[in-house]
Amino acid sequence: MPVNGQSHIRIARPSRDLAAAERFWVGGLGLGVVYRAEGGDAPGEHDLLMVGWPDASWHLELVHEAAAPVQPRPTEEDLLVVYVDGEVPEELIDRLEEHGGKRVQSPNPYWNEWGVTVEDPDGYRLVLSTRAWSNS
Repeated sequence: MPVNGQSHIRIARPSRDLAAAERFWVGGLGLGVVYRAEGGDAPGEHDLLMVGWPDASWHLELVHEAAAPVQPRPTEEDLLVVYVDGEVPEELIDRLEEHGGKRVQSPNPYWNEWGVTVEDPDGYRLVLSTRAWSNS
C-alpha cells in the first residue's frame, strides 16, 4: 500500500494520568475510545489509550509506563488543531474545562484571533479553530 493522503495517522504522546486524559479527550471533546490496553509494572510494559472519532483518518495514542514514566514535555507550539469551520461553541469550551482542560492564550496571535486554545491535563494544547482547512 502506498503512503498517501488516505494513510491513517497516529499522534502518540506520553501521559501522566490516562484517566484524566480520557476525561478531557472523551468526556470533554467527544472523541471515542478506539482501543485500550493495560500493561503491568515491569519495565517496557505500559498502559495505552487510543481515542478518536470513528470517521477520522487519525487517532491520538496516549501512553503511560508505570515502571519508567515518560514525563510529557509540551511546548506552547505543540498543537493539535481541529478546524471547526465556524464559531467554537461556548458549551464545548465549558465542557473541556469541566473535564480537566484549561483555556489559555496562545503566544501566536493567529490562534487567539482564529480560535480557542485549551490545554489538556498533560499540558498539550488543543486549538479549536474557527477557520476551515483543506489540503486541496
